[in-house]
Amino acid sequence: MTSSISRQLIFWLAVPLMLLALCGALVHYFNNVAPGVISSDRRLKEASNALMRRMQVADGQLTLDANPNGGPAPPVPDYVKYAVRDPQGHLLIGDPQIPAVPMNSANAQLPAMAQIDHRSVRTLTTRFDTRAGVVIITVADARPATEPAARFGFMSTLLWDFVQLDITLVLVWVGIQIGLRPLRKLRDEIAARSALDLRPIVETSVPREIAPVVVTLNRLFTMLRSSVQSQQQFIANTAHQLRTPITGMQAQLDILIGEPAAQPISGRLRTLQESVRQLAHSSNQLLSLARADPAANMATKNQSVVLSAIVGEVVAKFFDRALQSNIDLGADVQPVSIVADPSLLDDLLSNLVDNALKYTPAGGSITVSAGVANGSPYLAVEDNGPGIPETERQRVRQRFYRLPNSLGHGSGLGLAIVDEIAQLYGASMTIGPGTSGRGTKVLLQFP
Repeated sequence: MTSSISRQLIFWLAVPLMLLALCGALVHYFNNVAPGVISSDRRLKEASNALMRRMQVADGQLTLDANPNGGPAPPVPDYVKYAVRDPQGHLLIGDPQIPAVPMNSANAQLPAMAQIDHRSVRTLTTRFDTRAGVVIITVADARPATEPAARFGFMSTLLWDFVQLDITLVLVWVGIQIGLRPLRKLRDEIAARSALDLRPIVETSVPREIAPVVVTLNRLFTMLRSSVQSQQQFIANTAHQLRTPITGMQAQLDILIGEPAAQPISGRLRTLQESVRQLAHSSNQLLSLARADPAANMATKNQSVVLSAIVGEVVAKFFDRALQSNIDLGADVQPVSIVADPSLLDDLLSNLVDNALKYTPAGGSITVSAGVANGSPYLAVEDNGPGIPETERQRVRQRFYRLPNSLGHGSGLGLAIVDEIAQLYGASMTIGPGTSGRGTKVLLQFP
């Protein structure tokens, strides 16, 4: 699965920005809550101390009175509510609405939150030793709490931060898309090229960030052009080196068979002659297959080719062979042309006609046609031979595959060559029965 640069950038920006927004909202929250909590705790501590100074025990009863040290007692603020209880939780003095807070011997003071009149208030509970025993003093700050407002501020800040984050990510995404336009333009330019187009990409038209990629691509195109030229040169040299001696052997065998001294071994010579002919045919097919390879045709100079002319040349080339086999070889053409390599089209049509001649019995007919159907140029070869079973029509396109119990001595390359040349030019190849339901019709529809 391929990854997206845009998604990766958005992800690696979104995660840190979300954490940063959350941290900022938490800092804002604690900056608003902490001072209020500290101030409330200080006031509660002062009120608790004031209560402890006013506390007196008379006749075993706990009361609040003047300061025993003389002078006025420290006042208890109006906003502070208090409750004094014994260790068992029984109320001695104060507001019964203040809940009892359990204390253990390890704690002298214990801050907490409590519910009074359906409001959350902050409390401070203190253990105090008196002459009447231990008492538990709980003071509560009855002023409106600042925490709800702080929580509201926290949620508001967090919401606004995430709204800003969303807007920021949208703007970043738009910026990334705009920034990646040159990369998409380069992708589209390369995708629009055919396999034959190895022109270098203009390096000055791309941003500096992707210029090294373009330089590498141009170096690759240069290597491919060099490889293609070497392959084409090899094919040309091989064709020359194979065809020249094979043609010479065929000529010498033709002469030798006609000599009176060779009559006793004429049968063997004719077998040798047929083998050399098969060798020449196979070598030509292998060379045609090599020329049909897209890698060997990247630098091919295509040109406008009149299909009727190609049909006429191929029919003329096989006319004598058809006449000797008592096969009616004809053509049905309309004026139409395509852009292609004439030699490859000749190989394509020659292999189709050669196959038809191999499998069409004496007295049969073969028709080579060219024209326009449904707005597209086409080439077709139709015969009234034994035909190709429907289950085998896909397999006969494979290299070196021949129908079971088929006649002749073919190598199984003919239709493979036709298929590869058709793919090279984006043509569709259809194998089906002839118009009368007999034989085979191979149709090539060019784009």
